[in-house]
Amino acid sequence: MTANKLHYAVAAALLASLALAGCKKDAEPVATTPTPVEPAPLPPAEPMPTQPQTALNVSAITLGTEAGADKKIASPMTTFAPDDDIVVSIDTNGAASNAEIAAKLVYEDGQTAGEQKQSVTTTGMETTNVTFTNANPWPTGNYTVEVWVNGTQAQTTTFNVR
Repeated sequence: MTANKLHYAVAAALLASLALAGCKKDAEPVATTPTPVEPAPLPPAEPMPTQPQTALNVSAITLGTEAGADKKIASPMTTFAPDDDIVVSIDTNGAASNAEIAAKLVYEDGQTAGEQKQSVTTTGMETTNVTFTNANPWPTGNYTVEVWVNGTQAQTTTFNVR
């Protein structure tokens, strides 16, 4: 062999050994994006009640000056004298546990003339009476009775004082 061929053979061997040494180098970590995993669906959340749950409906409002033992107004009326007690008879139907029934008298100028609340528990038809009295005579004019169940206005009716 000639010297040049020897040099080429050594150079080729050196390059081959460098190439093999480079193959044994630790591979650098490659960043990978994890495959997204779908979370299992959660069951629907039940709402937290702020008021007692009810299915209570106001079916009628009757006004008078007195109610019988059955809580019904024997002589319904829409015109009262200034010295009359005003009995608001509220007929409801449905089921409720500790439902709040409120009755509010509103005078024609928007002023609240009286307001009362009662808690009721029922499983059917029920009559709730609210009596409004006034130490002074009721001012003459037009009034509205607003009936609310658990903070939601259910019905209204009007009357007047003469």
